[in-house]
Amino acid sequence: MDSDDDMHDANDMESVDEDFYSDGDGYGGGDAMNSDADVADYDFMGNESDDSDDQAVSRSQKNYTVLKEEDIRQRQEDDMTTISTLLSIPREAACILLRCYNWSVNKVHEEWFADEERVRKSAGLLEKPVVPLSRVKEVACGICFENYPPDGIISVGCGHPFCSTCWKAYITTSINDGPGCLMLRCPDPSCDAAIGQNMIDTLASGEDKDKYYRYLLRSFIEDNRKTKWCPAPGCDSAIEYDLGSGSYDVTCCCSFSFCWNCTEEAHRPVDCDTVSKWILKNSAESENMNWILANSKPCPKCKRPIEKNQGCMHMTCTPPCKFEFCWLCLGAWSDHGERTGGFYACNRYESAKQEGVYDEAERRREMAKNSLERYTHYYERWATNQSSRQKAMADLHQMQTVHLEKLSEIQCQPESQLKFIIDSWQQIVECRRVLKWTYAYGYYLPEHEHAKRQFFEYVQGEAEAGLERLHQCAEKELQTYLNATASCKDFNDFRTKLAGLTSVTRNYFENLVRALENGLADVDSQGACSKAPSSKNITGSSKGKGGGTGKNSSRT
Repeated sequence: MDSDDDMHDANDMESVDEDFYSDGDGYGGGDAMNSDADVADYDFMGNESDDSDDQAVSRSQKNYTVLKEEDIRQRQEDDMTTISTLLSIPREAACILLRCYNWSVNKVHEEWFADEERVRKSAGLLEKPVVPLSRVKEVACGICFENYPPDGIISVGCGHPFCSTCWKAYITTSINDGPGCLMLRCPDPSCDAAIGQNMIDTLASGEDKDKYYRYLLRSFIEDNRKTKWCPAPGCDSAIEYDLGSGSYDVTCCCSFSFCWNCTEEAHRPVDCDTVSKWILKNSAESENMNWILANSKPCPKCKRPIEKNQGCMHMTCTPPCKFEFCWLCLGAWSDHGERTGGFYACNRYESAKQEGVYDEAERRREMAKNSLERYTHYYERWATNQSSRQKAMADLHQMQTVHLEKLSEIQCQPESQLKFIIDSWQQIVECRRVLKWTYAYGYYLPEHEHAKRQFFEYVQGEAEAGLERLHQCAEKELQTYLNATASCKDFNDFRTKLAGLTSVTRNYFENLVRALENGLADVDSQGACSKAPSSKNITGSSKGKGGGTGKNSSRT
């Protein structure tokens, strides 16, 4: 953000709206697009008034709920109470049933009344527990085969006798083995009777009980298809998502935003498949191989790749090979001399190339080099926007914790009236995220779709330029007021300007995201954009056409 570009007039929001993205003629009216594309009719700044109202409502409504640990425990208790009351069974049995049916109260209800006997058998719930023997003097433990008095023997409803020592060892081992302890059954191999919480509470140690109930808590989230844990390091909250409700982007109470579908960081406008491919490409060895292909040649003898780091064509492979060869033709250096054009000017390669001997190898090397350069172009910009976003997040935190209070004292205004500054920084953070992922989108945009690629690169460039203006205004101009070198009237002008830039940028990026999620469907194969009804932008001036409606799309 070190640019010294001239800033827009703070008081003229009409000028901001026209100059900010659209060059005064609606979005896409610049020289970057040819006249056939007719992109002036595809205005990201324009919105139908009804659509604008819908966007405002959608921003205020969430299609998900953040669940903290106490919320999860309360929901578990409520579900167990519901099933226990509805089916007239103990809470321990209700917990066993809910675990068997992935904590779905409706599923337990349906299955129980459809076939109670089958449900009991699959869950390990006995309808009539076996009465333990009371008249015998000694009972043999089914594990250690030692004899114990009846009060030294413990059994679940099935009646199979085991001593307390064996029970404790069995339960401890099962809990230490992992979450499978939640489906624990009688130690007798032929018995499927379930072991409930009461047995765990009675026989398990304090540490083992903590593990067991931790597994129980996690099962409520992990077994439920509507809930997932927040993937942020150290966060114990979960997200309950309303399936089929649109965007997968969610934000946890720890401020981490992620995609509920794939649990990667929030990545609109790019679909989950593209994100998966991009992340794999960034971490895989494929780019290393591309670099090797583009910048090295195999030794003719041992086939190890060699990079040429000197000026002459005389190459010597590393020990133990030590083979000497010509970089141009890969022939043995001993065969070179005056008859090949001179030791350092081999013409054998040129003649062989004319005969087509090296065409395929050179073609592959050139393709690898072009592929590497193209990937580097997109990755560098993806990574740069990521680092800019991280810096903006740090600046946002600094503003919330330090600068806002200082500015409130300097301007003699309550912090509640300075919320527009926080809004602008939050918008910068979000737009950096969107802009970052547009580079992954552009990398996988098919090269043969020239019209879409041309239009995409233009709108992406306009988005980047607009975001830079907002970022510079929030970062550079605000510093003047933090240093108390400007008047109160100037600050009010700054408020109008920053709030306007934030609003314009938000609307633009929302339309950009919807258009990209829709696969730029309004750009046809000839490069023309389909026309939408004209509408008014946020300043009330009628200038352009509405953007496309967002849909999840998948590209290969």
